[in-house]
Amino acid sequence: MSNRIDQRFQALARADRAALIPFITVGDPDPDWTVGIMHELVASGSDLLELGVPFSDPAADGPVIQLASERAIARGVSLQVVLDTVRKFREEDADTPVILMGYLNPIERYGHAEFARDASVAGVDGILMVDCPPEEMVHLRGELDAHGIYPICLVAPTTTDERMERISQQASGYLYYVSFKGITGANQLDQSSLSEPLRALRTHTRLPIAVGFGIKGPESAAAVAGQADAVVIGSALIERLAGAENEADSRSRISDFLAPIRAAMDNSRL
Repeated sequence: MSNRIDQRFQALARADRAALIPFITVGDPDPDWTVGIMHELVASGSDLLELGVPFSDPAADGPVIQLASERAIARGVSLQVVLDTVRKFREEDADTPVILMGYLNPIERYGHAEFARDASVAGVDGILMVDCPPEEMVHLRGELDAHGIYPICLVAPTTTDERMERISQQASGYLYYVSFKGITGANQLDQSSLSEPLRALRTHTRLPIAVGFGIKGPESAAAVAGQADAVVIGSALIERLAGAENEADSRSRISDFLAPIRAAMDNSRL
């Protein structure tokens, strides 16, 4: 049986649609709301979900996601809580791909074999670790492969052609192209600078390419959707969720934020 990520991108390709991939931090604004938030993300047009695993030293993340991690950790959100959250989500949604995004340390503490087993049982489809290049995940990769979980790899503007080739050979699911040098949420995306690096990357892979960092709203999302296979939105969404008064408020904020983005992305393919 193929991974849900493959199935979803194949369906999107047939429909000539770009994937909308929102990023949220599990447990923020409130751990009890996260499953409902995940369902609202899907209802609002999301195709895959990236879940941030709270970590105390998120070096690649800007202040918005750093603060979200701090709030979640203060509420007791651990890697085990993240897996429990995915398991609860799967009780009502068996189809939407779920990717965990974070850092290696929590998995090292959990145990490679134990994590891969429990993540698979919970319904995780992929994992993206920003501080673990493919060469350094040999043992973990074996455990992930054994349980059908895809390692999602990052490519940056500074990645050389040789490195792109090496990463592409080891990647599964999709490639995540970081649209600019720096931390999450730090800059506004310059969509005109995407065409050349995406063209170069496509010479090395047939995997779908997702673009993240700096996508703030409908205009930038539509510009990326016209060039890439997927659009990742994180910091701008987390900012919208911050300060929500209850789960209903958080779900309303998601719908209001994502609906025009989804529409703009779809219109970019017309």
